[in-house]
Amino acid sequence: MGAIVSVLHLVKTFGGVRAVDDLSFEVEAQTITGLLGPNGAGKTTTIQMILDLITPTSGSVRIFGKEYRTAREEILGALNFSSPYVSLPGNLTVSENLATFARLYGVAHVRAKIDELSGFFEIGAFMDKLTYNLSTGQLTRLNLAKALLNNPKLLLLDEPTASLDPDIADRTRQLLVRIQKERGVTILYTSHNMAEVEEICDRVIFIQHGKLKDDGTPEELIAKYGREDLNDVFLHIARQT
Repeated sequence: MGAIVSVLHLVKTFGGVRAVDDLSFEVEAQTITGLLGPNGAGKTTTIQMILDLITPTSGSVRIFGKEYRTAREEILGALNFSSPYVSLPGNLTVSENLATFARLYGVAHVRAKIDELSGFFEIGAFMDKLTYNLSTGQLTRLNLAKALLNNPKLLLLDEPTASLDPDIADRTRQLLVRIQKERGVTILYTSHNMAEVEEICDRVIFIQHGKLKDDGTPEELIAKYGREDLNDVFLHIARQT
């Protein structure tokens, strides 16, 4: 179906250090693609440039075939982002948070959309609870519900199962696969849990020292490196100089 994200010769320099170094890759439509690499590989910087939070030193990012300089509002209206490291206002209830963000996103039928997502993520039981009183698993589901308020075509997820217990992490993975299949959302996904990535990702992109190291399906990369699983592939790549 073509590329939803095209990263072309992307470079980002901080004080003479190249955090991202001539990086190019594409994310195909209606796939779950893992963006992987050790700490300091440039994943977060790349995500920030894809979200237009920081400006590339050189190179370009195209989303839906367009660039931010000419179609910023259109692009941002069709994507969203979720991370357990981004806090929602704790003094608002779950319902108030969703309503606030729905209005910020320009959602036409706010209450109907919140009701739909409340059922989808099974958060109805704590809609009136203050957000700072939520458990980690409840916060994860709230963040994902927030990220789907604008019916995004592209969803960027930064370690969505970090700090979750195995049961809630498994439920979250099932929800993500369900979201992708039922809603046709393209997902770009970062995680350090290689078993998780191997389970749900259609394709993975490895970066190291800000450069593209390898990419392919989990099965292709496991076979290419002659390893037992994707975790062993990750260790092999991460330990290369």
